[in-house]
Amino acid sequence: MRPPPALAMARRLGDGDGSVQVHMDAMAATGTAKVFAVYGKGGIGKSTTSSNLAVAFSKIGRRVLQIGCDPKHDSTFTLTKRLIPTVIDVLETVEFHTEELRAEDFVFEGYNGVLCVEAGGPPAGTGCGGYVVGQTVKLLKEHHLLDETDVVIFDVLGDVVCGGFASPLLHADRGLVVAANDFDSIFAMNRIVAAIKAKAKNYPVRLGGVIANRSAATDQIEKFNQASGMRTLAHFPDLDAIRRSRLKKATLFEMEPTPELLAVQDEYIRLAEHLWRGTDALEAEPLKDREIFDLLGFD
Repeated sequence: MRPPPALAMARRLGDGDGSVQVHMDAMAATGTAKVFAVYGKGGIGKSTTSSNLAVAFSKIGRRVLQIGCDPKHDSTFTLTKRLIPTVIDVLETVEFHTEELRAEDFVFEGYNGVLCVEAGGPPAGTGCGGYVVGQTVKLLKEHHLLDETDVVIFDVLGDVVCGGFASPLLHADRGLVVAANDFDSIFAMNRIVAAIKAKAKNYPVRLGGVIANRSAATDQIEKFNQASGMRTLAHFPDLDAIRRSRLKKATLFEMEPTPELLAVQDEYIRLAEHLWRGTDALEAEPLKDREIFDLLGFD
């Protein structure tokens, strides 16, 4: 029996040891946009970081598309002020006949013109998140929505434990990691470094660096950076205003300004400008689990 085409392609590409993941077809390419895939430990603030970074890009004059890749579909919540229908939701309404969809069925404009899409996901235990992401990018291409986009941000579920949710790396130029200055976040970051390194063997994606979030200090992150070859791109403190922004359905650029909040906004603008100019690819090496324990340690 011949293997399915996707499996055969994965075997030919050697897409990570033992990988049987889907491959990226020509229709799924994202054109000339700069594409960033944002990863990190669950609950570390990836959606908040992605949404505010999207706004920062828009503030420097870039046309931005944010794609939420979590079945929870709340990545773009602060941009649109609501939970928008997912790609899977709208595909079900037309019995997966994509030719019957209009762009406005699944693309919604958020704050400051940021375009928002939520991929959604299959019901628990019934399918692959990578398929959903692939269908989403394919729809965007079919409707020519990437042709005039400068920046695409994938906001991806949790840390990389599944090849399906690693699929945005097939489309990205840079993989970014959001991490706090603690062991669990850094342990998750190490796995993400390993995943990006595996995808980089056969796809254009490269490591961009780490965004330190919800942290007063970055000493543990910097210790990991020195050992692995990672670098810190930006640092955002643990401010209550950041937590409250989610409750108010608002980005940080819409909150009442305070000196602390203005400093955070400036850091997002600086990060957007830095990423737009381009970052050198990192050749970071993931550590063994035991090495992380020895490096960061526990009392």
